[in-house]
Order: sequence, then C-alpha cells, then structure tokens
Amino acid sequence: MNEVEELLKIDLKDLPPIPSLVLDDLHQKVLKNLYLELGSGPVLHLLTPSYSHPSSTPSPAVSELVTKKEGLLDYLKELLVQNLAVYSALVQVNSYFIEQNNFLVLARLGERDSGGRRYEVKYYTHSPVELLSHYEDKIYIGRDFIDLYNFRRKYFGVRELIASLKTQSEKLIDRAEAKLKKPLEYKSFFQEIRESVGEINSESLAILESLPPHLEAAKVSEIDLIEINAQYRAIAHYLIELNDEVGEFENLLRFKMEIGFVRYVTKFKKDLTNLINLFNIKINGALSARILCPRSKP
Repeated sequence: MNEVEELLKIDLKDLPPIPSLVLDDLHQKVLKNLYLELGSGPVLHLLTPSYSHPSSTPSPAVSELVTKKEGLLDYLKELLVQNLAVYSALVQVNSYFIEQNNFLVLARLGERDSGGRRYEVKYYTHSPVELLSHYEDKIYIGRDFIDLYNFRRKYFGVRELIASLKTQSEKLIDRAEAKLKKPLEYKSFFQEIRESVGEINSESLAILESLPPHLEAAKVSEIDLIEINAQYRAIAHYLIELNDEVGEFENLLRFKMEIGFVRYVTKFKKDLTNLINLFNIKINGALSARILCPRSKP
C-alpha cells in the first residue's frame, strides 16, 4: 500500500480543474462527511473529514500529507464525489443506509500501479458513533475508479467496471478452497460464474467497440440513440443473468452455513448489482429519457 507516498509526490498545480458540477443535497452531504482511508506501508490510515486521524498514531508520511497537502486532499475528496455523481449510482441506491449513518461514507483508495494517477476506491458506510469501536461492522456499498488527471470516462466507465468483475470473480474462486468446508460441492456454480463472466467480458467489449466512446446525446439523432440504448441494454441483460446465478449461489451458501465464504459472494453480488443500477439509472435510464424528450424542431 503506497497511496500516501504517491499523493505526496503530486503537485496540486499540475492537476486539471474539476468539472464545475452542481451536486444534489445527498452528494453534498456525502462530500461534507467523507472519510479517507489511505495506505502507507502495511498500515491503513483513517482520516476524518477534517483530516484528523483518530484510529492510530499517524506515520511521518501521513502527518506530512495532512500538513502540507490539505489542498490536494480537498481536491481528492471533491473529485471522488463528482465521479460518484456522474459515473456511479452507488450513493443513490444506498441513500437509506447513508442517511441512517448521518451521511458518513468512507473511501478506501487503492493505487493501481500508475505512479499515483489511477485508483480503485472501495466505499463503505458506518455509524459515526461506532466507527472506531466497531470498525469491522462497516457496510460495503461498492467500488469505483478514478483518474486524477482525466475525469472523462469512455463508455460511461463500463469497460473498466466489467474488467473489475472479472478480477473479482477470479479472487472469489481462489478463496473458495481455503474458505469453504466442501469446495467441490459447489463446483458447478464456480463453473457457471467463470463462463458467464467470460461471456460478459467478450460480448460487452465487442458491443462497446461499436459505440461512440464519448456520447454527446445532443448531437446524435433519436434513431441512433435508440440503437445505442439497445446495445447498452444488451450488456445489462448479460449482467442480470449472472446476478441471478450469483444470488442462487449466495442463498445456497447461507443455507449450508458457509459463513466464512458467503460474505465474499455477497460483496461480489453487490458489485454486480451496482453495475446493473448504473445501467438502469445513469445509462439506459438517461438515454431513454433523452429519446422520450427529443430536441424541439424548428
């Protein structure tokens, strides 16, 4: 884990301006109550919204980051929430749990061997009162990806999220032998998941290659928008099929009391559900609304 060290290398002046977006009240409250969790060596360091570090004694690197790079941390938090607002439905679909926790959201950053440029971000929510005393009870709400130097994402970020599903499914299968009581009993489920994820990966990439990387709906005809919408919907249908398979597997594991492993399946299912919600709300939902409200003709 080297997120603290990588952020220390970045000069705020070198970063592009964040898009000037108006956040709704939900995202504004999340921004105000956003905690950061950054790695330095083998330790994860928790930073409060005001950049204090209540959970542990900070390392010299963390102290330097908080002291000298507060502007960068402000930039980072705003960038995280702007990305959530534009390229994710995580906050919307988890709004009940977030609101119950006084809008506390925790962002755990994982640098992706990019020299401090790109990060995978896992998001959690937790009761503010019990954050330190029962940290392990945090609720996983999903993951996202950010690029500090490029806000704009091709294909609404779908390609990267589907690649992440493949990575997560491989980790899931790798954990099975160590965590399951009788791993061979579930061989057919792992085979189905592996095949479905492979199909989603190949089919979705083929579909995306046929679509404009950056869609400017105002410049596209209604007929083309209908076709683009249908192509994205086709990807969503593959995801729904996999979600059903994983849900069946999850239910069986709970029935069999495979407590040590089922939580990993639940987390994988959460990532799947979040991706389906991205299609329903931000992609197909937005495109359908645009098709139903065509541009006024002179």
